[in-house]
Amino acid sequence: MLTLLHLLSSVALLVWGTHIVRTGVMRVFGSDLRRILSASIRKKWRAFIAGVGVTALVQSSNATALLVISFVSQGLIGLAPALVILLGADVGTALMARVLTFDLSWLSPLLILFGVITFLSQKKTRIGQVGRAGIGLGLILLALQLIVISAEPITQASAVREVFSSLAGDAVLALLIGALFAMVSYSSLAAVLLTATLAATGLVPLNIALCIVIGSNLGSGFLALLSSRGQGATSRRLVLGSLLFKIIGCVLVVPWIAVLTQWLRQYSLPAAEVVIYFHVLYNLLRCILMLPLVNPMARLTTRMIAEDPAMAAQLTPRYLDSAALDTPSLALANAVRETLRLGDVVEQMLVGFNEVLAGNQQHRREVAHLKDESDMLYGAIKLYLARLPQESLSTVDSRRWAEIIDTAVNLEQAGEIIDRMTSEVSSKSLGVRKSFSLKGMEELNTLYLRLVKNLDLAMSVFLSGDIDNARRLRRAKHRFRLLNQRYSLGHVERLHHKNLQSMETSSLHMGLLADMRRLNSLFCAVAYYVLEVQDEESHSDGEAGIIN
Repeated sequence: MLTLLHLLSSVALLVWGTHIVRTGVMRVFGSDLRRILSASIRKKWRAFIAGVGVTALVQSSNATALLVISFVSQGLIGLAPALVILLGADVGTALMARVLTFDLSWLSPLLILFGVITFLSQKKTRIGQVGRAGIGLGLILLALQLIVISAEPITQASAVREVFSSLAGDAVLALLIGALFAMVSYSSLAAVLLTATLAATGLVPLNIALCIVIGSNLGSGFLALLSSRGQGATSRRLVLGSLLFKIIGCVLVVPWIAVLTQWLRQYSLPAAEVVIYFHVLYNLLRCILMLPLVNPMARLTTRMIAEDPAMAAQLTPRYLDSAALDTPSLALANAVRETLRLGDVVEQMLVGFNEVLAGNQQHRREVAHLKDESDMLYGAIKLYLARLPQESLSTVDSRRWAEIIDTAVNLEQAGEIIDRMTSEVSSKSLGVRKSFSLKGMEELNTLYLRLVKNLDLAMSVFLSGDIDNARRLRRAKHRFRLLNQRYSLGHVERLHHKNLQSMETSSLHMGLLADMRRLNSLFCAVAYYVLEVQDEESHSDGEAGIIN
């Protein structure tokens, strides 16, 4: 029992090591990997090589699949190029299995020592995250040694040998075991490495080991399929196409496993080497043969999975990809995109308010619907950023995190104000057939146009961090405040001249002016983040000049 526990803990260490490598690499190079994948889609061979390279770095085809799924769901990559990338990811996993099974036991303590020192001393820097990846790689190599040591006593047990020997003629059961290995360990790489180790000890017959390898590939496909739950139709088509490619490869190869095993046995090759090289060659040949079929597969899966009108109409975030949370730079970029979408919703609410102000009562319901959408987006952004591990954020990322949160809060508050303004105009003016004076209406329209312009500029500053635009936005805020003040005095002047329309709508008119002033302040707040950063950098440069 204790021996089995040692084996299971060694497998767990292997899985944990692959997870640490994946998260460490994604936190350091995640944005670069995302850019590489996005730029590779123009040519099929480049997309294939990009899939190989990215998977080799992150140690997991599942991680690559999650990245590609997020691209496809956001409409950044077409279905056929995404299928090519996933074929390359399968080859990348196979190549890394070959690398990790070389005799690198001497490297494990060095990687762990270097990784721990750099990670603990510089946790929030890129070097610290590289150290984190070093820890994971060292743990993988250590786990492989421990698996060999732990499995040796088990292989001596006659009962265990009989159990695995009884599987010698059952290829289907071996496929299921391989798929289960991959799904439990959440990594086909870990499943293949474990299978190679067990085959080397003689516990698993060679033909069963080869079937388990093929099954582990199927398991990774099922994992990706499970990860796509809740995604759009395009994402589900992608993982279905990848799984179908794996099934086709399985159907073509499994009938020949017994013949292949008999042929290999005459050469007395090491079982572990046979398993690893079979894994590499199987994936390489399968993926190359499937490359010409990506466009037909894309068409097939499109017919198999239709768009769901209910899902398309449902109010859901578009860009908050949970798979990116391990990579702060990617997660923050996703949150920025969703916040920009929230800004678009607020602008639509402004347009709807202006329509109601002009007398189009039917737009009141549209504004209320947009208010619900803005609340949903704000809540989703807030919860998404709350899930981002704070200890992994650099100083720059921490500042950006706070900026996104505050901007989302300001936009949500702006939505509340616009919804209330629309309701008040609808009930206090249109509902009782009262209208603003011509001059008052002209002033409100002028302020509305300024608000839309300032909101657009604010979203541009939020996205780009441009200093010049931030200064323009700050000046626009002051000009709006002065204009608003002048219009308030103009309304009081009309009251002094006993303008009947101004007197009837005075309370509403002054309330709208105050609300518009608040909206402008909320929109323009983003300028101060950029300007504060600029002031801090200038101050630091000044201190450095004095020291020099």
